[in-house]
Amino acid sequence: MKMKNLFKLVAGAVLATMVVGAASTADAERVRWKVHSAFGSKLFVIGTGPYNVANSLKAMSKGEMDLRVFEPGALVPGIAYYDPVSSGSIDAAWGTPGFNVNKNFAYAFFSSVPFGPNGGEYLAWMRYGGGVQLADEMYGRDGIVFYICNIIPPETSGWFRKEIKSLDDLKGMKMRFFGLGAKVMEKFGVSTQLLAAGDIYPALELGTIDATEFSLAAIDKDLGFYQVAKHNYFPGWHQQATIGELLVNKAKHDALEDHQKAMLKAACDQQTLQGFVEGEAGQFEAMLFHKEKGVTIHRWSDDVIAQFEKAWLEVIQEEIKASKDAQVIWASYSKFRDDYAIWRENGYLK
Repeated sequence: MKMKNLFKLVAGAVLATMVVGAASTADAERVRWKVHSAFGSKLFVIGTGPYNVANSLKAMSKGEMDLRVFEPGALVPGIAYYDPVSSGSIDAAWGTPGFNVNKNFAYAFFSSVPFGPNGGEYLAWMRYGGGVQLADEMYGRDGIVFYICNIIPPETSGWFRKEIKSLDDLKGMKMRFFGLGAKVMEKFGVSTQLLAAGDIYPALELGTIDATEFSLAAIDKDLGFYQVAKHNYFPGWHQQATIGELLVNKAKHDALEDHQKAMLKAACDQQTLQGFVEGEAGQFEAMLFHKEKGVTIHRWSDDVIAQFEKAWLEVIQEEIKASKDAQVIWASYSKFRDDYAIWRENGYLK
């Protein structure tokens, strides 16, 4: 073969390899994910959050990462997204770790803890005290990658049709309640169940449940609880801060380029800040709105709060006896809070 022809052949092969390689790289860089949301898009902060993340990623990546968010029920039922993400039948899901308690009740600790920290301290434990590492290990068992992708400020602790004059009034009540706080309410004779956001109002209206808690005043406003329950109680002792999650199928996550993973984390970090600040900013208007609609805003007495806390201390001892994961998480969480106390007690106004 003449050198000229050999050169042409080699050059052609190299060019073909470059073209195929470029195409393969381009294919690898394009991310088109279907993302389930546990919350309807009209809900303040928690419903708009996944769309904010998707828009941020699309802008940062110049269209390279395109996450299509689906409403509850479009891909899977509202809070039933753990297994579909694990199996890869959906690429990712937006929700909160407390929705995964049917898989492992210890997930509740990564969502909210009764009588727990405010948002700053909670994130400090998660990011720098070992919480994220523990969550990563648990989710990783089922082929899931966990991102902190939101946090919201304190919630209300319940909407009731009638005034609660003593904790005896709770006996026999059917109530939608979330996470570890549900175990506390059960100590007072409440029958609790976990319902997705869209299922709560019909259940409350029809009397299937007698009372409910769900989220912030501004989010509860969107769900219309004030129309059927005129007594709203504070503070949200069971959820002083609540972390939101983005779960990603591990195989899909492993296929991302490093810069794409960095953009995904950046988009979630941005939403975490936005969710907290927007959540704080939106509450007073919602509470004033509720008052105008005839809602009585109550604050539990110190005595009632003390009784809730006593019941919580009983619950946590029961939980850590029943679960090795809960024991490990509680030990990490408690140590961080104990270490943090000198700063909390001296750095902040009481």
